[in-house]
Amino acid sequence: MNVHYTARQAALTPEIRAYCEKRLSRLKDLTDDVLDLNVVLGAQKGRAKAEIQVKAKGRSLVVVEESLDMMESLNRAFDVLETRIRKDRAKWREKKRRGGRERRVEAPVAEAPAAEKRVIRANFFSLKPMPVEEALVQLDAKAKEVFLFRREGSQAWAAVYRRKDGHYGLVEPE
Repeated sequence: MNVHYTARQAALTPEIRAYCEKRLSRLKDLTDDVLDLNVVLGAQKGRAKAEIQVKAKGRSLVVVEESLDMMESLNRAFDVLETRIRKDRAKWREKKRRGGRERRVEAPVAEAPAAEKRVIRANFFSLKPMPVEEALVQLDAKAKEVFLFRREGSQAWAAVYRRKDGHYGLVEPE
C-alpha cells in the first residue's frame, strides 16, 4: 500500500503522521487490495479539512471531513472510511454468496434429522356434486394442484389433479 501525505496550508506534524499510520494499520486488516492511499490535509479560515482518497482494485473511495481541529477531522474521516469499507465488503460477500447459491446444486443430506410431520388442513374440495368438467374449471380457478369433489349422480368422492405434462388426471375409488 502506497501512502502519500499532502499538507495544504497546514503543518504535517509527527503526531499527525503517527496517528494516520495507527489508523491505517486497522484499515490494512479490513482490506488487502488497497493500492494507493492519499491523505490530504488543509486549513482555511480556522477550519481543518481532512480528505482521504483510497484507490483499490476495481473501486475508489473519497472521504472528506471538516471541523475546527485537525485531529478531529482525521478521526471522523477514518471512522467514515472504515464504515464504508465494512459496508462495501459486506455487500461484496453477500453478492458472492447469493451467486453461489444460484449455481450450486444441492445434494440431499442423509444425516439430517427428520422434522416432525404436521398435518395442514386445506379446503381444495367441494361438497356439492358436480361433473368432471366443472371440477376442472374449479381446479384452474383456484390455481391448485389437486381438487377433491363428489361425482354427480353418486355420493362417491373423486379427485382431479394437474399432471407435469400439462394434462389432467382423475382418481376415482372403485
